[in-house]
Amino acid sequence: MTLKKKILIGYGVSFALMGLVIAWAVTNLVSLGKATDAILSENYRSIIAAENMVDVLERQDSAVLLILLGDAGTGIAQFRENEAVFFEWLARAKDNITIHGEAELVQSIEADYATYRKRFSALTDLRETGRATQEPTYYQETVYPLFAKVREVCIGLRNLNEETMYSASVRAGKVAQRAIWSTVLVAASALIVALMFSLFLAERIVRPIRRFMEASRKISSGDYTVQVPVETGDELGRLAGEFNQMANQLGRYHEMNIEQIISEKNKGEAILSSIEDGLVVFDTKLKATGINPAARRLLDLKFAESATLHCMDILPDPNVCDLVRKTVETGVQPTIPDEQRIITVSEGERARHYLFSVTAIRGRDRNLSGIVLLLRDVTRLKEVERLKNEFVMAASHELRTPLTSLGMSVDLLMEHSAQGLAEKDRELLQAAHEEVHRMKALVNDLLDLSKIEAGRIELEFESVSVPTLFAHVKAVFKSQMDMKEVPLTTELTGELPKVRADANKITWVLTNLISNALRYVSKGGHISLMAHRIGPNVHLSVRDDGPGIPSEYQSKIFQKFVQVKGQEAGGSGLGLAICKEIVRAHGGAIWVESSAGRGSTFTFTLPAQ
Repeated sequence: MTLKKKILIGYGVSFALMGLVIAWAVTNLVSLGKATDAILSENYRSIIAAENMVDVLERQDSAVLLILLGDAGTGIAQFRENEAVFFEWLARAKDNITIHGEAELVQSIEADYATYRKRFSALTDLRETGRATQEPTYYQETVYPLFAKVREVCIGLRNLNEETMYSASVRAGKVAQRAIWSTVLVAASALIVALMFSLFLAERIVRPIRRFMEASRKISSGDYTVQVPVETGDELGRLAGEFNQMANQLGRYHEMNIEQIISEKNKGEAILSSIEDGLVVFDTKLKATGINPAARRLLDLKFAESATLHCMDILPDPNVCDLVRKTVETGVQPTIPDEQRIITVSEGERARHYLFSVTAIRGRDRNLSGIVLLLRDVTRLKEVERLKNEFVMAASHELRTPLTSLGMSVDLLMEHSAQGLAEKDRELLQAAHEEVHRMKALVNDLLDLSKIEAGRIELEFESVSVPTLFAHVKAVFKSQMDMKEVPLTTELTGELPKVRADANKITWVLTNLISNALRYVSKGGHISLMAHRIGPNVHLSVRDDGPGIPSEYQSKIFQKFVQVKGQEAGGSGLGLAICKEIVRAHGGAIWVESSAGRGSTFTFTLPAQ
């Protein structure tokens, strides 16, 4: 018998027992329903009819008293009106005769009520013939006794049905109690049988699985001679045979490849030892499982066992360990700029700089098994960059004075001598004037960028309103927008808080972004200033519908002297780099979203107050 059939038989037995319990419960519910319907149909309707006949009789008796009191018109009308109602309830009582003795009572009510009606007619005849003095005596001796008799019979009909309904209710209670106990007994018996059968079937299925688990543990410990006994012919028995064959093949494979594995391990360790960059391998608990010699030297670690070292014990920068932890938690390395991937290690009076990268190690099943931290020495590159920045700053300072003098000289020539020059000479003088001013702007941008990169920028932080910033920028560009016929609109989403920023520096960033957009947007285009809050930051954006930025430039557009090929429009290539440094100094980030031919959106963040 196959494993599938065994499981199906187990489910079949359980379902059969469940069906038995359900059928028994339904049978009991039907019995209770019948008892309840009997009470309703046999007794309750007759009780209602008897009650209403008593009420009608009492209203008719009141009508007779009205006649005796002198209000004959109202009394007769009331009697006749209730007469029809009495016959209606009497008919219902006749239609619902279901118990012994009820028919005789209904016939008695019908006969006595007919006599009662005749006596009422005789009473009205006495009044019409003028014998009013005989009316009270006639009522007391003839009419009232019939009224009392009919009323007593109606009450008897009601009491008979009430007693019968009570007896039926007692019988229904006994049926309900018997149904409850019988259902509980059947359900308990079915549950015990199902439980015993389930335990038996589960043991038959689980016992081979336990043997598989024990054999797997032995194989994991290196015992490839283990065998699982084959006791059945179902899927588990066939699986045991396949498992035994696999264990034999693993044993042969282990014997054949142990030397090759050791050789490959030694080769890998030799390669790691020869790498000049530092390599540290962490497991998913952030414990170091491997450190190459270069990493031991730069982290000043002894050549000892490293399995007990934690990430925080060997790395001086806690941000690196946080990055490793995030990579373990998410399985993906967080994207951070290159300038934030530098850690500094002090070596006496000197400091060495290392560029780090984090890579996830995955097994065959794509599960994360570890993290590799690469440390590359970039001290020499940082020194070269520092010297370059100092050279640029010194050269810019030295160039500023002669450029100022040259600019003043060209301006004086244009003011006093341009009229006496030939047309071609004036064009050359105008070109010299424009190039001098462009060089002065380039030198100023270089000086500003050098100050920002050197950390010498002075920021005056204050609470700034975003709508105020936008209004100021719009006022600055109003004439230029009107001249080029390009509207500048603002879109403020939600209730924006104030931001913590240097208003002048952020205004410079916005004007630079708008100036770039205006440079590339054609006549009739559109530029938007947008702001909305996301979490603790406020996002400010400048969107245009210009030619856009190709994807290959978007990752490096904020670097120095980078301009999109074919879109150079006289800029120095430093504006976006300065924007980036100013935003970073505010603790924010800046990026671009663009596609060729569909415009661009430059966005940067500022902390909300």
